[in-house]
Amino acid sequence: MALIEVRNLVKKFDDKDVLKGINLELHEGQSKVVMGASGCGKSTLLRCLNLLIQPTSGEIIFKGEDITRSGVDIRKVREDIGFVFQHFALYRHLTVEDNVTLGLRKLKKMKTKEAVEKALYELERVDMVDHRDKYPAQLSGGQKQRVAIVRALAMDPAVLFLDEPTSALDPKMSREVVTVINKLFLDNITMLCVTHDPFLAKYISDSIVFMDEGIVVAEDIAERLFYDHEDPRIREFFMSVIDHR
Repeated sequence: MALIEVRNLVKKFDDKDVLKGINLELHEGQSKVVMGASGCGKSTLLRCLNLLIQPTSGEIIFKGEDITRSGVDIRKVREDIGFVFQHFALYRHLTVEDNVTLGLRKLKKMKTKEAVEKALYELERVDMVDHRDKYPAQLSGGQKQRVAIVRALAMDPAVLFLDEPTSALDPKMSREVVTVINKLFLDNITMLCVTHDPFLAKYISDSIVFMDEGIVVAEDIAERLFYDHEDPRIREFFMSVIDHR
């Protein structure tokens, strides 16, 4: 059984159909990347799956339960879904350590000592433990994103969502973050990532879901999508993003 199964998911904003019947599966230990031109519905899909946006219709089956039905405890669902935002979303007034331990203490109800031990373990995994007492303003963009990833992972989610995790970074910082996410991929962390970055997509995914105008057009491994695909929309998109790297 899939960890997440999306069935005919539709999202409308006023009279505009942004998602037009998405079907998608993600299994435990699997990593998928969602790609497509700006405005095709990628980020809307990710936010619907986390219930940050309420779908218009369709079903999202998460761990065997339809989380779109009325009466679902949305807060409980979100505790099991780690979310990494494009612009980090760190608390500026908290240190790195406190950013990571906040959810552990408030949501997981961990004692401070236990939360700190967990935070330091996760920070060590991404070479950020030496920055534990710094504030976000003292970090580079790549370091901020690594902390955001650690904050999500520390909650031991069933799945990690990443929304354009490298788009706000320069090439050097982007590579740092790609390296971290690749380690998660090799550790079989279940992930669903929205990105424009073909380099990131290639090194962190089992398969790539290509969207166009609110529908899934294709799903395949990077090599078959990136180079000389039979669909002209896919060829045009990947020629564009690869040529501009």
